[in-house]
Amino acid sequence: MNMPIETTTANSFPRASKAAKVGKKTYVYLFVGWVMLVAIGVAAAMLYTEHLRQKIATDIAQQTQQQLQVVQQDYQKQVNQLKDSVTTDMKALQTKVDSLNELLAFTKDSANSKTDNSNQLYTQLADVKKKLDELQKNLDVLK
Repeated sequence: MNMPIETTTANSFPRASKAAKVGKKTYVYLFVGWVMLVAIGVAAAMLYTEHLRQKIATDIAQQTQQQLQVVQQDYQKQVNQLKDSVTTDMKALQTKVDSLNELLAFTKDSANSKTDNSNQLYTQLADVKKKLDELQKNLDVLK
C-alpha cells in the first residue's frame, strides 16, 4: 500500500506546477482574446461610421440636386414670363411708333412754313425709337 500512496504523492507536485502554468496561459489567452474583441469592435464602429457618413453625403447630394432642379425650373419660368412681357411691350411700342410715324407724315404734309410742330414730332419719334432699341437689346440679352 505504500507504493500507491507514494506514486500519488509524487505525481501531485508536478500537476500543481502544471496547473499554475496552465492558469497563466489561460489569462494570457483571455487577455489577447479581449484585446482582439475590443479591436474588432473599434474597427466595426469605424466601418459603420464611414458607411453612415457616405449614406448621409449621398442623401444630401440627392436633396441638393432636387432643390437645384426646382430652382432652375422656377428661374426658367420667370425668364419666359419676362421674355413674354418684353415682347408684348415691344409690340405695344412698335404700334405707338407706327402711329407716331403716321401722325408725323400727316403733320409734315399739312404743315406750312410758319409752324414748327414737325420738329417736336421728330424729337418724340426719336425718343420712342431709343426706347424701342433699348427694349430690343434687353430682349436679346434674355435670349
